[in-house]
Formats: sequence, structure tokens, C-alpha cells
Amino acid sequence: MKAERSPAASGPAAAPLTLEGTSVLHQMFRIRRAGLRELNSGRRTEIAREIGDALAGMQRREDGESAAFSILGHKADLMLVHFRAGFEHLARAQAEIAALTIDNYLEPTTSYLSMVEIGLYEASVRLYERLATDGIEAGTPQWRDAVDAALKENREKLAARLWPRIPERRYVCFYPMNKRRGEHRNWYQLPIEERQRLMHDHGMIGRRYAGQVTQIISGSVGFDDWEWGVDLFADDPLVFKKLIYEMRFDESSALYAEFGPFYVGIRLAPDELAKTIADCG
Repeated sequence: MKAERSPAASGPAAAPLTLEGTSVLHQMFRIRRAGLRELNSGRRTEIAREIGDALAGMQRREDGESAAFSILGHKADLMLVHFRAGFEHLARAQAEIAALTIDNYLEPTTSYLSMVEIGLYEASVRLYERLATDGIEAGTPQWRDAVDAALKENREKLAARLWPRIPERRYVCFYPMNKRRGEHRNWYQLPIEERQRLMHDHGMIGRRYAGQVTQIISGSVGFDDWEWGVDLFADDPLVFKKLIYEMRFDESSALYAEFGPFYVGIRLAPDELAKTIADCG
């Protein structure tokens, strides 16, 4: 006889624990080439050198780093990705770009704000089950002490993943996504044990692409219009298609995932970025 599925929990025990790390800002721009073409080649070279030098200085900093990507298609020409220690640092990075002369020739098309996030589904389910067995009610001081201890332990173990560098790979694929909460399918009304199973199976697909692609998930609930941002980095763009196609058949994606626009780009070193601007004439 098939066991009945437990009802979805409410309150603190319904939400998996999460760890947050690096603050992330994606900036997408369209280059106003017509304006740059009106400048003489010497002036364009000066502007190009300025942004190239700025990117070189932003690539390695104590508070994080930045990278530039040439975006394919009509959605944008340029994407700047900033990894920083906090939102104040992101604000300074944004201001640094705005202070450059090239800002007069960049048209923002969109942006995305988030924080690197690691969801602790399996650890959460184990912890909640243990606390329930011990008779400790969710939300009580004793329950919160146990949660804080679990977060501290996992934060120390996963520090490298919480504070990553921007992978030095040639291609990037960025997209935002949600979990459905519509009339017929609502991820947030599933029991946490069911969500844990679905996320485990989903993660197993990604593990098969280890070494081919580096994935960085950032949470954006309360920060932007979608719930997560996904950055994939690889040396072969075909890997993006293979991985995302295979994940379409995964139960959690097929039933509950909603995807936003995709941005695929080629990484630009500082001198390549400068050449891109200089060649707009």
C-alpha cells in the first residue's frame, strides 16, 4: 500500500535553511555606437583605454572582482558582472562605471541584484526531523539555537562556495528563474521532504557536468523580480544547451520551474573590452 504523503508544513519548518555569501550585480548595456562614431579615433581610444584600465583594476580587489562579457543577440551588447562583499561595495562598483566617460555611450537595458545562495535542503530535513523527535517546537528559542548552530557549521564547511571568484572561463550563460506558485502547481505548498527529494534529483544532473561547467546560484527573493539568478561558466557554449536541455526533463524543472530571459556572452579581457569600444568608429 502506498504511503500517504505528509502535508506541507507551515511556519519556520516549511522553509529550508539557506546560506548567503557574495553580493552579485549584473549590469547589461547597449553600446551607443552612433555617438562613438561621431568622435575622432583619438578620443575613442582615450575612452576605450579608460574603461580597459578601470576593468583591469576591478578584476582583483579585496572586496571582490568584476568581469566583462560581450553579449550575443539584441538584448544587450555588454554585460558587467560584479562580485562584492556587500551591497555597499556593489554601489561603489556601479558608481565607478557611471563615472567613466564611456557611461555617456552606454544605455542600460536591465540589471540583476542577488546574493550567492546555498540551499540546505538535506541538512534542514535532518535537523527538523531530529528536533521534532526531541519534542522541540519550531520557532522556540531552543529550536532557533539549534538552527543557528547548524548554519554556523555549514557556513564554515561551505565558505569557498559562498565566496567564489568569477570563474575564468570563456563563456557565460546567465538567466533568472522562479519556482511556480500558480493555480495548479505550487512549489511552496509541497512538503519540505518532497522538495528535498526533487532538489536532490535535480542536483544529480548538474554533477554529471562537473568539470565542464561551473554553476553559481544566487538568491534574489526581495532583491529583484525573480527568485534566483543562475550563472553558468564554460569553455564550450554547447555545454549550456546540453545541461539545460537535460534539466528540462527533470521533475522539479518540468513541473515547477519558470525561466526568464537568457544572456549568453563571451568574456572580454580589459584589452579586448578597450578594443571593442575603440573599434566602434
